[in-house]
Amino acid sequence: MHTIYCARRILTMNPSRPEATHVAVKDGRVLGAGALEELAGWGKHELDERFADKVLMPGLVEGHSHAMEGTFWRYVYTGFFDRMDPDGRTWPGAKSVDAVIARLREASDALKDPAAPLSGWGLDPIYFGSRRVSREDLDRVSRERPVGVLHASGHILNVNTKALELAGLLRKAVNHPGIPLGADGLPTGELKGPDPMMMASPHVGFDREVLAADELGLRYFGKLCVRKGVTTAADLANLLPQEAVAMMLRVTGESDFPARIVSLLRLQLLSGQALIDRALELRPQSTERLRLGIVKLVADGSIQGFSARLRWPGYYNGAPNGLWYVPPETLREAYRLALARGVQIHTHTNGDEATELVLDCIEEALQAHPVRDHRFTLQHCQLADAAQFRRMKALGMCVNLFPNHHFYWGDQHYAMTVGPERAERMNACATALATGVPFAIHSDAPVTPLGPLFTAWCAVNRRTASGRTLGAAERIDVATALRTITLGAAYTLKLDSEVGSIECGKRADFAVLEDDPLEIAPEKLKDVRIWGTVQGGRLFPAGHS
Repeated sequence: MHTIYCARRILTMNPSRPEATHVAVKDGRVLGAGALEELAGWGKHELDERFADKVLMPGLVEGHSHAMEGTFWRYVYTGFFDRMDPDGRTWPGAKSVDAVIARLREASDALKDPAAPLSGWGLDPIYFGSRRVSREDLDRVSRERPVGVLHASGHILNVNTKALELAGLLRKAVNHPGIPLGADGLPTGELKGPDPMMMASPHVGFDREVLAADELGLRYFGKLCVRKGVTTAADLANLLPQEAVAMMLRVTGESDFPARIVSLLRLQLLSGQALIDRALELRPQSTERLRLGIVKLVADGSIQGFSARLRWPGYYNGAPNGLWYVPPETLREAYRLALARGVQIHTHTNGDEATELVLDCIEEALQAHPVRDHRFTLQHCQLADAAQFRRMKALGMCVNLFPNHHFYWGDQHYAMTVGPERAERMNACATALATGVPFAIHSDAPVTPLGPLFTAWCAVNRRTASGRTLGAAERIDVATALRTITLGAAYTLKLDSEVGSIECGKRADFAVLEDDPLEIAPEKLKDVRIWGTVQGGRLFPAGHS
């Protein structure tokens, strides 16, 4: 017995049969998509008409997010834009430093333990002009308890004086490029990059469990996936200690967990050899709903945080160049070992100097270990120019671009960080398409909210928050954008044989939509309403997730 679902329209992403009216599902997989009389040929079936007025497309694949998005909602949201939490509540944005401090102080006053840490997230001082947040600002929240607020990018942490004391950093002449000093010679409280952040993170509530995601956070993340039509999500930077892996295996294995998680092992405090060894240890622990064994490297920081590495002429406003997160020799070792042992690597590069370094290292590694289908993927890769895309194509690489930046930081990139010309080429989807580089697009949640249809809207329209069209020549059409958030993202994760399209043999993963993304105006793509998902043949209405 199989079930046949009918729908107003089914967008399959299968080039041999791009549309259908019915889809047959058995044992969590697709028997076929087509007309009712065709699918009835499989034998005894039940016709389910609950989606008769809805549109089905393949379950959306978020190719770069972080399960910690679920965990963060237990902390204080201090972002500039309004944002919806996993339960559907919208939290208003904090539009000034004073608004951020007031929200944190309210949360601090509600804590019973005067020494308990206070954690905030989503901060982005670039919206406040030249105003930076200092330890003195956070001292207005509390001088007794450690206070830490993570930037939206995840690459900078602001802390108060108490947190600096606990971390052993409240001293003059600290010599680290990621620890700026004030006029008094003491750290300002802004910590840039993983090394300084790790010194203070445990004291302000951002410990290993946050980076690994915890059980409640993973469940919240699953709720978000359903609300946004996501059936497969990459958890792109997890330390994956074995206790966290055991928890993720247990939670994702539950009958009502609604998503497939692809969790990548992040390089942190490991040699290249130990990193690849650990990835190979993790791979056989994979299940249908938890995939392991891929590696994530981070080459530089964030553009809006001025910690990304840019080629000449550098930052438009004259800010000093950013930080290297991983030494070149470590990159070379990791790529060489990964190619030799069949481990895929995804690498974060925001600035074009970081992209150039990674391309050089991968080219060298491929000369030693030629591999035809490695699918090493550059994540973000926001400032790549046409020549770099041609190198990616020649090296057999993929890229996962970040068009949400056009909306959230496009105005700031145009005016402050990289200037008008480079801002218009950022996240060059049209160039990737024309060059033939396999590409996806992503949200990097919690950096920006999870939501592939919003990301697709950003790639199609390239609108900034002020309404400017930033880089019209790099826009892509709706059909292409929908492919990037299904088959495109699946390809970068080496899952395109299982998900990303609705066709015989693949997982029965569907996004169930109230509106047709190919019929509405392109500028309305972000407003497509989502009923919920079908994941592995199991139904998850968004209102009840």
